[in-house]
Amino acid sequence: MIELTSVNQQYGGTQILWDLNLKIKKGSRTCIMGRNGVGKTTLLKSIMGLLPISSGSLIINDVDVVKKGVETRPEIGVGYVPQGRDIFPQLTVEENLKLSLNCKRQKSKTIPDHIFTLFPVLKEMLHRRGGDLSGGQQQQLAIGRALVLNPDILILDEPNEGIQPNIVQLIRDVLLKLNKEHGMTIVLVEQKLPFARAVGEEFHLMEKGNVIASGEMVELTDELVSKYLSV
Repeated sequence: MIELTSVNQQYGGTQILWDLNLKIKKGSRTCIMGRNGVGKTTLLKSIMGLLPISSGSLIINDVDVVKKGVETRPEIGVGYVPQGRDIFPQLTVEENLKLSLNCKRQKSKTIPDHIFTLFPVLKEMLHRRGGDLSGGQQQQLAIGRALVLNPDILILDEPNEGIQPNIVQLIRDVLLKLNKEHGMTIVLVEQKLPFARAVGEEFHLMEKGNVIASGEMVELTDELVSKYLSV
C-alpha cells in the first residue's frame, strides 16, 4: 500500500531522511514513533508530496508518486491530517468540509452523512467559523475534512497534540472504527505511548532520519522505549 525504498530527503543543504526503507501494509494500523527532530513529520510530508524526495522510490496504491505533487494524493486515495490541523479559520465548518468535495475521487457534491455520525459536533457547528472552534473541535474538523475524500489511507501527524482527554478517546475510537469496519489503512505519527499502543498494530521507530526498528506493537519493549522514545 505504501512502500519507500532508499529514500533521501534534504532541506536545502541539510539532509533529513537517509536511505529510508519503509513498508506499510494495506488495512494496517501503523504508528511512526521517535523523539522530536528525528524526521517523522518530514517523512509524512515526503509521502504526501509536500516535500520533494531527493532520491529513492515511493509507491502508494501501486502508483509511483516519487515525482508527483501533493495534488495527486487525494486522487489515489490518501487523506492527510497535518500537525497543527491547518483548517481555514475564516471559513465555516461546512465550507471547510466542502473543500474536499472538489476532489475527482469524490463523486458526490454533498458532505457524507457518516462524517456527522463520527463527529456529531461538526453538524451542530456547521455554520460557525473554523477559527471559533476549540482545539479539539478543530481536530475533528481536520479529520472530517480528510474523510470527505473517501480515502483508502488516512495519514495523521500527532492528532492528539493539545487535545483534551475526552476528544483523544473519541479520535481513538474513530480510527479503530474506520480500520476495523471499513478496512481503512491508518498511518499516524504519535508521541503518546498509551494512545499508540491502543490504536497501533505495528510500529516503526525512527532515529536520525531512518527507521531503526519495526514490528508488531506487542514487540515494542521497554528497552526500545527507553532507548528511542524516553526523554
